[in-house]
Amino acid sequence: MPNLTMWGKALTVMPRVTKSDWDDLDLVSRWLIATRAAVIVMTFTSAVFAGLLAFRAGAFDWLLWLLVTVGLCLAHATNNLINDLTDHWKGVDRGNYFRTQYGPQTVEEGFLSVRQMLLYIALTGLAALAVGVYLVVLRGQVALLLLALGAFFVLFYTFPLKYIGLGEPAVLAVWGPLMVGGGYFIITGEWSDNVAVASLAYALGPTAVLFGKHIDKLEADQGKRIRTLPVLLGERCSRHAVLAMLLAQFVVVAYLVFAGFFSFALLSCLLALPSFKRVWTIYRQPRPSEPPDELAGSVWPLWFVAAAFWYTRRFGGFFLLGLVIDIALVKLR
Repeated sequence: MPNLTMWGKALTVMPRVTKSDWDDLDLVSRWLIATRAAVIVMTFTSAVFAGLLAFRAGAFDWLLWLLVTVGLCLAHATNNLINDLTDHWKGVDRGNYFRTQYGPQTVEEGFLSVRQMLLYIALTGLAALAVGVYLVVLRGQVALLLLALGAFFVLFYTFPLKYIGLGEPAVLAVWGPLMVGGGYFIITGEWSDNVAVASLAYALGPTAVLFGKHIDKLEADQGKRIRTLPVLLGERCSRHAVLAMLLAQFVVVAYLVFAGFFSFALLSCLLALPSFKRVWTIYRQPRPSEPPDELAGSVWPLWFVAAAFWYTRRFGGFFLLGLVIDIALVKLR
């Protein structure tokens, strides 16, 4: 029987389940948990921005937008599956490593065998590839380049990019110009430099989330010889880098408003400033050694990443609100 409650839970948080819980779940629930569907909302948001910008340009196509959205979300899901399998093979998640503390690592914890995980990866990845191939046939060489870049990041983010400090820059490129700019191109058939720049206003958020996660597990990564950018920069510098990225979101929006690409409606993102104040307070201090009393027990050991994820969803919401108002103003002219 479909467990709709678990579907909703898996789409919003990373459920902590036991092996017996897992055995009682339906296939969709298992897939959502294994792919860490809760974080795929960031990819869905990128697709929404691409679609809204295409609608703003008067070139929106529902079918193409749906294909772009499904393809991107399946590609992200494939990457998450590959990430867990690769880390299992390399022994990264062994011994109560950070990843296994905040949500089930389905291979490491014996929920899925390696063979079953490979089947999950194959089916999810082939579905994403099928969508990509169709879009290449439709849009040609630029779409082929976008597909090739997407496949590269899906296959090689976990290793070697994450191990040599290139994982974070990859996320900025993927969630920004590749997803939003590329999605806009697929829907409209035209590339837009302004859309690519606008995509950074959102992509800086997911990049900050990844930075936060890697700061949280900095010591563990050092012990595993995983040289993420926070490992290379150090904890204090990385905390400041996150704050700089979140501030840069406002700078990008302001530039696009005063350059005339967006109306002043996009300044609605300033409504995120009270939330930013909370993140500022958290990131100005080192990570606590014990979970603070006000933190929900289900969140720890997430600390910096939890704050960045919480804030990114709020900034994205206000940015989306401003974009919808901006589109209304454009259509009423």
